[in-house]
Amino acid sequence: MTAVLLPLSLLFVWSLVSDRMSRWSVTAPIAFAVAGAALAGGVRSAIGFDLDAHTFQRCVEIVLAVMLFTDATEARGYERLGRSVGEGRLLGLALPASVLLGTLVGVVLFPGAGWWLAAVAALVVMPADLAPVLSLLRDERVPLRVRAALNVEGGFNDGLVSPFFVFCVANLVSADGDTFTDLLLNAARGAAYAALVGAVLGFLASWLVRRSREAGWTGPTGLRMAGLALPFLACTASSEVGGNGFVAAFVTGLCYARTARPAGDDHLRLVHDVSHLMALAVWFTFGVLIADEFADGVSLAVVVYAVLALTLARFVPVVTALTGSGFSGAERAAVGWLGSRGVTSIVFAVLAYTQLPDGEAAFVAETACATVLLSVVAHGVTAEPIARWFARSAPREAGGTGGSPPATATRDTE
Repeated sequence: MTAVLLPLSLLFVWSLVSDRMSRWSVTAPIAFAVAGAALAGGVRSAIGFDLDAHTFQRCVEIVLAVMLFTDATEARGYERLGRSVGEGRLLGLALPASVLLGTLVGVVLFPGAGWWLAAVAALVVMPADLAPVLSLLRDERVPLRVRAALNVEGGFNDGLVSPFFVFCVANLVSADGDTFTDLLLNAARGAAYAALVGAVLGFLASWLVRRSREAGWTGPTGLRMAGLALPFLACTASSEVGGNGFVAAFVTGLCYARTARPAGDDHLRLVHDVSHLMALAVWFTFGVLIADEFADGVSLAVVVYAVLALTLARFVPVVTALTGSGFSGAERAAVGWLGSRGVTSIVFAVLAYTQLPDGEAAFVAETACATVLLSVVAHGVTAEPIARWFARSAPREAGGTGGSPPATATRDTE
């Protein structure tokens, strides 16, 4: 009973004091991570928390599916910002280059890990999640195109990374009879089935919602329930036909987002609130991971890996990809530095932790925890100085400042 009472009490209390605590720079990621470490981490914990349980793995998979769906539904606000973010350079060039650099760093620092395990670790730690710098993304002192670029990247990179993550994990846990070609074909087939299921379900749901509203058969409450059901439906339907449930949830969200035009934003509010609640649970889990993995200390190699993942492997590809895209040098540097890590990396790390053998699972968990923890501190501390620097800098080009980017797929965990 304690295992249920304490987390629910924490959620209730936090809901009452969150705005006040944010003024003291105590955000939800910090609060729930500390609570997870204190209440459920270590051997003598107040709450029994089994990360290896099959039920827990299924719950994490559901969390990722809902997050991917909500991220994708934000696509409706990105179309008008396409030119300002370098026409996909962050996602099409910088993200793959960052993963490759992260893999190389892992192989160099941990020679015994192997390329597949290094690739899994890179896919876990490289996707950006903007919770640690969420307040900066609403700060009009920062150029609009910088905030828009970070929003687009944070909304889409987890959906693009997920099939490659699943493929690399499958290569590590596959049976001896499964060749690389077999795994590659299975991954491609699973992604294709998922994309088909997601597209059909998303467009069909969009059409049905519009027709139902026009006929007066449903209202705001019904629409919100329909939006909440979709990521679960997409993930389950895709799994039934052998598809990748994560890809299906993401594609469903992309296709369903078109309903936002006639139905407004209200019909997606419930699923976004549920995603926010799940994000808090993920930060709680992060605290448990930190307490368990760092109980005996952390190696220098892991710390160096985290530093390089946040700097070299992130900064160089982003600055290079945005060269010639209309961003100033300062704006490119800001986008390169502010690629904070958060919920996405934690969810991927937990999934790897529950599927990989003990040694490999510990390696991914340690690198992910170190990277996310360092990101929360470093990006949280530097966000305000960066905003002040932009405020003091010379006048920017028209269209580069002011305004607010569209509501994004960031997990609002302030």
